[in-house]
Amino acid sequence: MAAEDTASQAAGRREPAHWLRLVIIWAAASLAADLVIWFVWYPHLPPGRMGDAAQGQQFDIAVLAVCAAPVILFILVYGVYAVVVWRHRPGDDEDGPPIHGNTRVSVAWIVITSALVLFLFGFGTYQLIVPNGAGAGQGASPIWKPGTVDLQVQVIGQQWVWTYRYPQFGGFETTQLVLPKGAVVQFNVTSLDVIHSFWAYQLGVKADANPGVNNVAYVRPQQLGTFVVRCSELCGLWHAAMFNYGQVVTPGRFLAWARATRIRLASVTRLLPPYATTYDPTEIKHLGPVLVKLGLTGAGGGYYGSQYPVGP
Repeated sequence: MAAEDTASQAAGRREPAHWLRLVIIWAAASLAADLVIWFVWYPHLPPGRMGDAAQGQQFDIAVLAVCAAPVILFILVYGVYAVVVWRHRPGDDEDGPPIHGNTRVSVAWIVITSALVLFLFGFGTYQLIVPNGAGAGQGASPIWKPGTVDLQVQVIGQQWVWTYRYPQFGGFETTQLVLPKGAVVQFNVTSLDVIHSFWAYQLGVKADANPGVNNVAYVRPQQLGTFVVRCSELCGLWHAAMFNYGQVVTPGRFLAWARATRIRLASVTRLLPPYATTYDPTEIKHLGPVLVKLGLTGAGGGYYGSQYPVGP
């Protein structure tokens, strides 16, 4: 009789509302995760907030992370719950209840996933086109251009250094990249030898440096400080060493630096060809002396200088 009573009690016992439990646990975990992502992680996400392009990229990553966290947590919560609640227990050798198709679950799955994908499609399209134009307004013929450009800087890649020309200050060329805070900067990126890629990481700017091509990129520096410039296109033996540092300074300090550098490099500037969007290094008659005066004995036309221990 006792065994029969126990069996009848077990048969009459109602199964708990597992889906309600799952939803409550998942919703609480997702809310906590999204709050941590947005208020704690977001300010520290790469590439930072030093330029307006970088800020836009950081915002995009944060939004994608907020959308992804609930999806990932649903999988984890369901998996852990299934292992804990529905695991096989000793002595229970009966088959589980048969599972059939559930129309409501199928419809909910299709609706939720479709809504998420369509939202991300719309968000990505808007962010790509509206704030800064397709590709952040970069390329040989950028679709988007800012209303005004305060400063032009030509970025010249060459094995294995970056040099920068400032056409608004007499066209001097230097290895220093200095930008004024708050100014709209137009980078004109080209190369003297092979394909390089100009990557000012903290500014959120990346543009290929192709010989004979002028690739344009825009940025507005928002914070004072130092940023890293790297080549992100394999360009030869010393590709990994092709990096330097740029600075964002106050407008007054930038003007003082630009005027002083223009005077200091006046003798070198006279040897340079007139400012142009691209250059043919074989036609620059005084390229060697210019590079030597700039301290670039390993740059220009693939010449391996004495500072590199391995020759071609």
